[in-house]
Amino acid sequence: MKDNETSTTTDQKEVQTTESQPVTESVAVRRGRSKRRILIGSIVAVILLCFAAGIGAAKLYYAFNPQSSDVTGHQTVANDGNKSVTQEESEIANVVDKVSPSVVSIVTTSQSVSPYYGSQEQDSAGTGIIISKDGYILTNKHVVDGASTVQVVLSDGTTYDKVQVLGTDPLNDVAFLQIPNVSNLTAAELGDSSSIRVGQKVVAIGNSLGQYQNTVTSGIISGTGRPITAQSGENVESLTDLIQTDAAINPGNSGGPLLNLSGQVIGINTAIIQDAQGIGFSIPINATKGIMKGVLAGKGVHRAFLGVNYISVTADVAKHYNLSVKKGAYIFAAGGKSAVVSGSPADKAGVQNKDVITKVGGVEVGDKGDVSSLVAEYAPGDTIELVVLRDGKSLTLKVTLSEYKKT
Repeated sequence: MKDNETSTTTDQKEVQTTESQPVTESVAVRRGRSKRRILIGSIVAVILLCFAAGIGAAKLYYAFNPQSSDVTGHQTVANDGNKSVTQEESEIANVVDKVSPSVVSIVTTSQSVSPYYGSQEQDSAGTGIIISKDGYILTNKHVVDGASTVQVVLSDGTTYDKVQVLGTDPLNDVAFLQIPNVSNLTAAELGDSSSIRVGQKVVAIGNSLGQYQNTVTSGIISGTGRPITAQSGENVESLTDLIQTDAAINPGNSGGPLLNLSGQVIGINTAIIQDAQGIGFSIPINATKGIMKGVLAGKGVHRAFLGVNYISVTADVAKHYNLSVKKGAYIFAAGGKSAVVSGSPADKAGVQNKDVITKVGGVEVGDKGDVSSLVAEYAPGDTIELVVLRDGKSLTLKVTLSEYKKT
């Protein structure tokens, strides 16, 4: 039995050995495969780690060296300052958006005579302001002087030929035009030039150099009541009571608007000083309102007339003539002549030599305008009040204005 048991045990061992051999080989294979998998996994992990590290390094590099980005791509700027709009920028942009459709370019053709080339056509350019939807335009007189044809170009490029020159102001650099057969233009809003302040922010729009339509400049009102002698070609004209501004005004801007930050027209750009920087002049808009009233009513171009000669009162004038006021208009003519035109509205109202006119229509003469500009706010036939100082007493006189007749 023992032999049998031994044999049996041996058989079992043999069987176990025979059966265990494949088991032993399978474990070895599995171990080999596991090692290969671990090796391959490690390699992949290392590759991924290197790739990730490269991307991170690139991001850090470009973060500190933005100029080294791809030259073919658009470089963006964090916190772009161009997109940060200040209140002043917003106000100016709003003015431009509001008023630009009312600003036009004016192109004129005139005949010039040369001793060498004979008669030739000459083109010039200026600016104008639309003052009514049915085509009335305000500009400078010198823009259209001598023009044989006038063309108007709107801000959107629409062009009108055969524009009519309705007339000009005989005492100021102002002209009125009309585009025939229109009814849908955008008119500018007119402001009050009597309430402007030195230092006030202003915007100018015009056809600079006759080439750059609707050019925008900004600045401040540098002064008021400025007198100048303006020359355009061979024409010389004395202008008074102008607004001085440092907003850039260039040739071609003539006739364009000077605007407050509400987008209201307070002046008409008219002159610059040669060889000076930051000095331009505008006609106060109120000085055009009297004539404009008649133009818009279809009555033509007619200026109101008072009929006095005067000297604007300053501290020096007051001291020289022993006046008790430092502002106003001193009714005076040299050589003992009468400063009051015989038969004029002023004469009929009782204005006398050596009176000082201190108010016109309730507005003080001086910083708010001179007598000529304040009278120009009214139309012929209007009745206004004058406040005059005579022998130390203040008198109120009623005057019915007549029409100015050029002599």
